[in-house]
Amino acid sequence: MHRSYKAPTRIIALLAGLIFTSLAFNTRAETSRDAPALTPYKASYTASMSKGISLNGEGIRTLTDQGNNVWLYRTDVDSFIADIDESLVFKWEQGHVIPLRYRYRLSGFLIKDREQSIDFDWQAGMAKGKYRGNRFEVEIKEGTLDPLGYQLQLHQDLKAGKRDVTYQVLDKGSYDTDRFAVIDEESLSDKGRTMRTLKAEKVRAEDSKRQTLMWFDPDQDYLLVRLLQVEPDDSEYELRLKDARVQN
Repeated sequence: MHRSYKAPTRIIALLAGLIFTSLAFNTRAETSRDAPALTPYKASYTASMSKGISLNGEGIRTLTDQGNNVWLYRTDVDSFIADIDESLVFKWEQGHVIPLRYRYRLSGFLIKDREQSIDFDWQAGMAKGKYRGNRFEVEIKEGTLDPLGYQLQLHQDLKAGKRDVTYQVLDKGSYDTDRFAVIDEESLSDKGRTMRTLKAEKVRAEDSKRQTLMWFDPDQDYLLVRLLQVEPDDSEYELRLKDARVQN
């Protein structure tokens, strides 16, 4: 019985943030080198499993300006499966996310609570953190991102015209290499409107049986309008944008 909750929990935890990545930017404001400026926003999404079964969950993603080029990026998920509180304090410099403080907490029904914290000391070149009670200390590599920060960077790079990107993400005390690539253009219909989207995927090993697909709408500032993950057992989990309010 416990195993039946594992896959939906993982999907919510890993993919919830992606649905709103592209809302963090506004093309009408620019910083140096024509990099889009960050714009505060609040957005919500819905999730479903195979055959359209609702996960009865709601996710709220917010981006707020803390002043002095420091921002707070936050996700709150409430569902019958799990509750997630994830946040990142970061600096935005010349179109790049510079993580400062990352926090993550998951709790729920019939699952083990999980917590992770990472504090980045860029002057010392070290990151210190804790995952499931175990402390770690890791040297910061150039361009290091955290589990939330890479999502913002992905959108920035798509807007800059890049179609194949790779990031070094510090997670759970070690580095992961995450690669994303645009693979097609595809029309999607939503609420009576047809969108010509860019279809992208998370690139995995050739023998991987897990697939993650994302659809971005260039006409809506590259808004991510749909995300689909297919698990090794062929079950599917989908996230769709429900509502978004961007501060102009």
